[in-house]
Amino acid sequence: QVQLVESGGGLVQAGGSLRLSCAASGRTFSSYAMGWFRQAPGKAREFVSAISWSGLSTYYAGSVKGRFTISRDNAKNTVSLQMNSLKREDTAIYYCAAHRFPNWEPSNWSVLGVGSWGQGTQVTVSS
Repeated sequence: QVQLVESGGGLVQAGGSLRLSCAASGRTFSSYAMGWFRQAPGKAREFVSAISWSGLSTYYAGSVKGRFTISRDNAKNTVSLQMNSLKREDTAIYYCAAHRFPNWEPSNWSVLGVGSWGQGTQVTVSS
């Protein structure tokens, strides 16, 4: 089991930027795809972005493509999400996630494919 701890959430004005980070421990981090999901009040948890175990492939939800960038550092066991041009509809709790299976390409990644979750970090975008 891997433990995930997020940081970097907060309050930002629309159009601003935030950077989320996730520190992982407990298993071979570099073998697993990593990603971010989010959950807004009253809504289901949804996929935001993912990066393959190698870091060579990245995936984004249509609503964030072109504004968010995911990256990972396998030497430091960290994954980050740079969020630019934030909108009010980006307001949610953001969760770091590790894939359930090693060496698995995280295309079409749903909550069912998550093996470990972080505790979540709140992102609030004001107008």
